[in-house]
Amino acid sequence: MREEGRLPVVIVAGLHADARRHVVDRLLRAVPGSVALHHDLATAGEGTVRRLVRDVSGVLASGEAPLVNDCACCALREDLIPELERLAGHGPVRLAIVELWDSVEPKAMAEVVAAHSGDDLTLTNVITAVDPALVLPYLANGDDLAEAGLAAAATDQRTVGDTWARQLEYAPVLALMDSEDADEHDHALLTQLHPTARHVDALSGELGQLAFAGFDVEAAATAQHPACALLPQEADEAGVTTLVWHRTRPFHPERLYQALEDLCCAAARSRGRFWLADRPDTLLAWDAAGGALCVEGAGPWLASLPDAAWELVPPVRRAAAALDWHPEHGDRCQHLVFTSPGLDRSGIEQLLDSCLLTDAEYAAGPKGWQRLPAAFDSLLDAA
Repeated sequence: MREEGRLPVVIVAGLHADARRHVVDRLLRAVPGSVALHHDLATAGEGTVRRLVRDVSGVLASGEAPLVNDCACCALREDLIPELERLAGHGPVRLAIVELWDSVEPKAMAEVVAAHSGDDLTLTNVITAVDPALVLPYLANGDDLAEAGLAAAATDQRTVGDTWARQLEYAPVLALMDSEDADEHDHALLTQLHPTARHVDALSGELGQLAFAGFDVEAAATAQHPACALLPQEADEAGVTTLVWHRTRPFHPERLYQALEDLCCAAARSRGRFWLADRPDTLLAWDAAGGALCVEGAGPWLASLPDAAWELVPPVRRAAAALDWHPEHGDRCQHLVFTSPGLDRSGIEQLLDSCLLTDAEYAAGPKGWQRLPAAFDSLLDAA
């Protein structure tokens, strides 16, 4: 439990607000001497963020923090650590439970806490609270957070679907608050979206133990990075399918661009890394949920780097590259994963395959590929 002088901190996240509050309440009961800290960002429009500190008996303190750069999440970051350090100074507190507001993503907050871990604080786990019956409706929701009243800043352009996907896939523990509406399809989808997560009943006494299990911020970030992400494997259960599409030939940029709308709507969730023929040095990340797609550069392919630069690359990145290594192209590859109920496997495979270079185009070689239409410039080179 609590190490001498260090306050364990567990983060509880999730857009499913009822499930999240239920999990926090359970932790307060399961760990005597625990305290929950919550910043309510719903008041950001009034220029402040409300802070609430409570334990199992009720509210201990409340207050406000001013917005920072018109950003509620920035205000949260500025106020979170001082509050945790204040709690650390209170000897009887055995566990600090940081209950994140609806659309706040746990990765950013975990990294903030980890950066300040030391004599006073230690991050011991990240938990995302889940109502299984709501996994698909939230994942398929392409509304902007602003439309749903959940934006954390005026410039927040995230959608409900992609925010929920990142909340779900980052946490090593998913605390499930089942309802009568949840069925085997919901649980199959949840398992396929994040197959390495530990699922625990929100009513289980195990929840209190998992709050102290430990958390590695660097490993969690690596598991999400497109170059070495722990992507799901092939699966088919209860009408939910995960398709893994892996090829070693580059995409024709124009044909892929024309297929983007159909591809991003083909599954509730898709992600991975890919290779465009006219951008042979750039590893591109694919991230889609709720019909919204994000495509962006994620650094170089290792095959494009000089040998001397490899020493600067983390071992896990080199290991991931080795798994995909091709004698001619190195680690350049297509590795996309699609997960959804009612997935049209053959349709997706045929569409993706049609976007690859033909034999004649491939024979033109890298110099010839540079003359292909640069269809992705508007997405990748935007200021």
